[in-house]
Amino acid sequence: MSRSESPEKIRCDACPVMCYIADGKAGACDRYANRDGDLIRLDPLTIIQESHQKVVPFLGNQEGDYSWDGDIIKGCRPFITAVGAGTTYPDYKPAPFIVSQSVDGVDMVTVVTEGIFSYCGVKVKIDTDRHIGDERDIVRVDGEPIGHVTTSEYGSKMLSLGGVEHLTGGTKKEGRVACDAMLRLCNRDPVTMAIGEPGHEAEVVVEAGKPPIINGLKENVMRVGCGSATIGMFPMQWIGHVDDVVVVDDHITGVLSEHETGKQLDVTPTGIKVLGRRSTSGRYFQVAEPGLGWGGTDIDDPLKILGPFNPKIAWEGLRLLMVSTTGEQYAYYELDKDLIPQLKPIPEILKFSADLIAENCEPSVCSVLFMGGAGGSLRAGVTENPVRLTHSVKSALTNVTCGGAETYVWPGGGITVMVDVMDMPTRSFGYVPTPALVAPIEFTLRVSDYAALGGHVDYMTTIEEIDQDNVRRVKRKVRLNDPMAAENYSWSKEA
Repeated sequence: MSRSESPEKIRCDACPVMCYIADGKAGACDRYANRDGDLIRLDPLTIIQESHQKVVPFLGNQEGDYSWDGDIIKGCRPFITAVGAGTTYPDYKPAPFIVSQSVDGVDMVTVVTEGIFSYCGVKVKIDTDRHIGDERDIVRVDGEPIGHVTTSEYGSKMLSLGGVEHLTGGTKKEGRVACDAMLRLCNRDPVTMAIGEPGHEAEVVVEAGKPPIINGLKENVMRVGCGSATIGMFPMQWIGHVDDVVVVDDHITGVLSEHETGKQLDVTPTGIKVLGRRSTSGRYFQVAEPGLGWGGTDIDDPLKILGPFNPKIAWEGLRLLMVSTTGEQYAYYELDKDLIPQLKPIPEILKFSADLIAENCEPSVCSVLFMGGAGGSLRAGVTENPVRLTHSVKSALTNVTCGGAETYVWPGGGITVMVDVMDMPTRSFGYVPTPALVAPIEFTLRVSDYAALGGHVDYMTTIEEIDQDNVRRVKRKVRLNDPMAAENYSWSKEA
């Protein structure tokens, strides 16, 4: 008897793999299983019941008014997510749930499906000045390339991971590893990456909402600004207590006495010489190579970026503070009779200024944003004329969410969305071994607009029919003691 004829197995058609699943077993994706000959979805449908997050705010105004104000996802009402909903593969079929409900007399519909995203990637923001790789350096997991370093941003390193080229354009192992790494990142699990040339890599552990771990050391804070910006922010802490200040930074090192800030505050020229490419007054580029030292440079001794002081200007006893852009490294010097800086104990008032810089630095956090193209066939699960859905989204008649979280919809063709995974319920993502990620996506609009774009109105059901005991109900918990900390934003399951 062939496998297809085996009575104890059923065939799953939820994705192109088309697994044969034995009774009591799950398919390759761990999302569907065979229970007594029936194909069942293992994860329950998730409904958001209330939230303090602005994208799904189920709270009224200060007067307790819960009436609908025209925003299609506001109101004191449950919101049906696509987490646990299942897929539409092959996509000519209507979405698994097309749910209608009335909001203050306005009939709304939310169409939910778990999309199979072959065209998807992950954008990672790592708050650190530490050098983890040059732009375009390859990011590897388990020895396989899964992405690259992209343009650095202010105080952060950026990674572009995944994408169809890695999922389908390389070896089978590369596709599997890339898919697995993206899945773990999107589900807020840690992933260890090697960045750079083999033998010279930086090892970085990335976990959404948590500080990065770089070469075994946990990063604490991101810089307050570049060296020049730091000079502009804290000069009043130094005037009268020190003669010159150098803020060491891999990108823009600042010098107080030469900076426009120092000139406006009548700081006396000190004859200092910085070994770097001078930009405008008091601003220097390329004072050292990138690294894990002071201000994201490769130096442990800040005096390495200084040349001889000008003997016609400098003087014995000149007081010099050197500090990094995070305030974590600092040193105080005084010039001897030969105008050579000598390390001295730092005065308490200058130590306070370094502490103030550190206090103004924000916690270092890894941010993970899922990005996927929903311009493909999953639109057929919403409407028989898929392009109308695209037009409706671009016209703001249809709102797109992922797991109830607000998305950014990119301009131009198609429906390309980006979402912060920290805004989504836990374990929102799955995968299929094609390989591809499975991500929840919801389309919410007025019933009248849904009918006008050719939606599957005959398959609509009510929220009351969906909101049964076997669904997963979640709400967002926010600890108000530190609202800026990412770890304070989490989802909980109601009893």
